[in-house]
Amino acid sequence: MTDVYEAELVVDRRESAADGVLALTLRHPLGERLPAWEPGAHVDVVLGPELERQYSLCGDPADRDRWRIAVLREPAGRGGSAHVHEQLEPGDKVRVRGPRNHFRLEPAGRYRFVAGGIGITPILPMLAACEAAGADWTLLYGGRTRRSMAFTEDLGRYGERVTLAPQDESGLLDLAAALDDIPDGTLVYCCGPGPLLDAVQERCPSGVLRVERFQPKEQPADVDEEFEVELAQSRLTLTVAPGASVLDTVREAGIEVLYSCTEGTCGTCETDVLDGTPDHRDCVLTPQERESGETMMICVSRCRGKRLVLDL
Repeated sequence: MTDVYEAELVVDRRESAADGVLALTLRHPLGERLPAWEPGAHVDVVLGPELERQYSLCGDPADRDRWRIAVLREPAGRGGSAHVHEQLEPGDKVRVRGPRNHFRLEPAGRYRFVAGGIGITPILPMLAACEAAGADWTLLYGGRTRRSMAFTEDLGRYGERVTLAPQDESGLLDLAAALDDIPDGTLVYCCGPGPLLDAVQERCPSGVLRVERFQPKEQPADVDEEFEVELAQSRLTLTVAPGASVLDTVREAGIEVLYSCTEGTCGTCETDVLDGTPDHRDCVLTPQERESGETMMICVSRCRGKRLVLDL
């Protein structure tokens, strides 16, 4: 695993992007340039002890002086969005790690984008990249109400390529109209609530859909079996018990590893697999990456067999 940029950044600007959505612009306190990133990337934001969240970068990748994120206020959340909305002010510092990208914009003949609510954030820079390249694309964007849908003013410049569909005005998104006739060479990108992603997945032919999930997948109900994990760098062999994760097991053995969500959604704990077959249970890796078995998310994924060898 490569080293990941980590620094304390300053909240430069704070502004409302929609009802319940706050946009923050972050910069380095000494004016240093920030790492390059591509559309689809996200960063880890450390808001306090045991309070770390992932947010998509939704600004301009060409602007190396500032990063922009947007945070939805979730009343039933675990405290991260409340902290951002209630406590972070311009001039405050937050520790930020990244960027990482498991939602890259791949080359394609044409694109169809579907966004639900705050799921518009990783798609915004994708649209700008497609427009700059002269690509053929459309966006279907839904939300509870028009006032709750972030960045609609920014999207206005794209004209008829963008269809806004607030639920209180037009009901659920018309996925049939958007996805039932997908020409060859098209890629579909979708981000939003789990039910939306599941519905889009049901309508897309194999291999054309790219998604980013904010919520973890439902894990198998069957009882997990124990297996061994060999840590090649540390020269340790550990037993991962039923109900325990690889991440917890290696940390209990005193091995320091990067992790964040512990739900298989952020990609922070991605680890190289040197031998064995992972049982992938994350929401990050593509089908091709799962098939290769070269890496795994050790916070949720397990072993198809009795032994894994990891580059730890």
